[in-house]
Amino acid sequence: MQYMIVEHFRDGDPLPVYRRFRDQGRMAPEGLRYVTSWVARDLSCCYQVMECEDPALLDGWMRHWADVADFDVIPVITSADAVAAVAPRL
Repeated sequence: MQYMIVEHFRDGDPLPVYRRFRDQGRMAPEGLRYVTSWVARDLSCCYQVMECEDPALLDGWMRHWADVADFDVIPVITSADAVAAVAPRL
């Protein structure tokens, strides 16, 4: 399953996040896969797509970052899957 993670940098400050990432990497547990990400132009937050079968892996990963960021987790599907899901109702 894929998740859109909205990572809000604490106090709008990206430096603690990027320092930790530089020094320790993503710190994702086995089974949690980073897909891609985008960062808001004002550097206040990051939008990441992550993938895993066990959503508990996300909790473990977010604990490593909870002191420097707040997270919104949104389960997502691809646009093609959304079209297939709504097609019978069109």
